[in-house]
Amino acid sequence: MTAIVGAACSSRVLFGCREVGSDRASLVHYASKSRAIKAMVSPNVSAPKREKDPKKRVVIAGMVLVSVFGSGIDTFYDKLLEGESGISLIDRCDASSFSVRFAGQIRDFSSKGFIDGKNDRRLDDCWRYCLVAGKRALEDANLCSKVLENMDRTRIGVLVGTGMGGLTAFSNGVESPVQKGYKKMSPFLIPYSITNMGSALLTIDTGLMGPNYSISTACATANYCFYLAANHIRRGEVDIMVAGGTEAAVIPTGVGGFIACRALSQRNEDPKKASRPWDKDRDGFVMGEGSGIMESLEHAMKRGAYIIAEYLRGAVTCSAHHMTDPLSDGLGVSTCIAKSFEDSGVSPEKSMIGHALGAAGALVKTGWLHPTTNQDNIELDVTTDTVPNCRAIGVVNFFSLRISNSFGFGGHNSVVVFAPFTA
Repeated sequence: MTAIVGAACSSRVLFGCREVGSDRASLVHYASKSRAIKAMVSPNVSAPKREKDPKKRVVIAGMVLVSVFGSGIDTFYDKLLEGESGISLIDRCDASSFSVRFAGQIRDFSSKGFIDGKNDRRLDDCWRYCLVAGKRALEDANLCSKVLENMDRTRIGVLVGTGMGGLTAFSNGVESPVQKGYKKMSPFLIPYSITNMGSALLTIDTGLMGPNYSISTACATANYCFYLAANHIRRGEVDIMVAGGTEAAVIPTGVGGFIACRALSQRNEDPKKASRPWDKDRDGFVMGEGSGIMESLEHAMKRGAYIIAEYLRGAVTCSAHHMTDPLSDGLGVSTCIAKSFEDSGVSPEKSMIGHALGAAGALVKTGWLHPTTNQDNIELDVTTDTVPNCRAIGVVNFFSLRISNSFGFGGHNSVVVFAPFTA
């Protein structure tokens, strides 16, 4: 799951990020194995448009994740830089008869200290990831339970989305009436299946009483949450939002469903080579599992919060074309990216764009670009530097932007834009 606190599909959870790998030893280590990347920047670089009212400036104050690389931001970012793959054969269930037998499966997850034993046994993994990431994100933003007790919790909201929801709870529940009759169905089937339960459970445990809901836009869900959470802050409805996305779909129903859609790579002989963005030999995506704290600048500065980065703007559009296929000319996606730049006050030719992904906070701080692995036969139409197979140190200047693009089934397109914070 992913979460961000501040101005905040896969069971990955991201909630914000401290500065990573910026000490001298780390820089020397990474530089020895990196290459420089040419910055796409015009001679006259202008600063991105920032809100003048500190109440409307949105910053990231905390960030945590639950991922195939564990729950540590430092470890996650280091492994990205090393180009390490978290894809492996599925062992959570018997996938031997499936045409796809690998995924980004989370292992060794622990909710100790965050969820009581009874609920831990009952909850779907989707909500377990959400609760742990959400609570740890609050801690990362120095918003522990004792601090929250002295704050106006009606001014703190939660917006955690999911594409699939409690899929395990649903799958187990629908088997019951067939095998045992409806009287044996679990009373938790409905509440632990519906997609709003992640946000709901987190607020029940923490007492946060601001805006609370969930949205579902397939793989674009988490970015939609960041976009909407920031708007709540800018409108003055809240001071803080916990936002992100959570997913736990590596089960027979989830894997089988995506196989039926013919959406997954079938490179069972070499799972680590299966995810191949921009490569001519790509044959589908790889399923994965994985919040953050967004906050108004005024509120963050009053409480002395550590500011990771600033959220500038974003955009959401719809391709209005097909359930699973994007427009062949990329119009829906390109329009969304252009709108996000326009809203941020920076045109593409005036900016240097890096790869944000789950490590946006670390990237804003360090300027290191992680490699895009498995690019052995890159598409001829791809003319920009995608950092193939080898990490790079970007020529990052003060006005650099970081964008995160997410596009989901149904034609949902989303782009969010971050920048280094400056007073």
